[in-house]
Amino acid sequence: MLGAIIGGMTAWQDVEQVVPEFAQRVRALFDAHKHKTIATLRADGSPRISGIEADFADGELVFGSMPRARKGADLHRDSRFALHSATVDPVEGAEAQWPGEAKISGRAIAAGPIDDGGGGERFRADIAEVVHTHLNDDATRLVVEWWTPEHGLRRIERE
Repeated sequence: MLGAIIGGMTAWQDVEQVVPEFAQRVRALFDAHKHKTIATLRADGSPRISGIEADFADGELVFGSMPRARKGADLHRDSRFALHSATVDPVEGAEAQWPGEAKISGRAIAAGPIDDGGGGERFRADIAEVVHTHLNDDATRLVVEWWTPEHGLRRIERE
């Protein structure tokens, strides 16, 4: 399966098939809150951060842009994006229960209008990287796990 992903589009269902437990943890973080944050690139190359809603539908990660929104224009000009789950602080004294945060980056593929009559545009993600940052079981080290189609799942721990 991994070989089929390299060189073609990587959809969310591909991540789920290759690393199901990791994908489940990441998706739970994205599904926990309605609002996420997306980074796009402005015409001058500087970053733009915008609030956004995203959804996992039919094996794809999808998100939209309202009519004439700058993030949509950014994605048409340069399709690279980074999507960040909502972030919550660890609870003092219960840091080991902190679920962490997740990020997905890649390229946005225009997928037509949003079917709500509002005139927005829908995008689907061609996924380049998926990241889950959390604490180890003792809450003494930061754990960063990341998956790419080229290298699979990797993990590091930092003090």
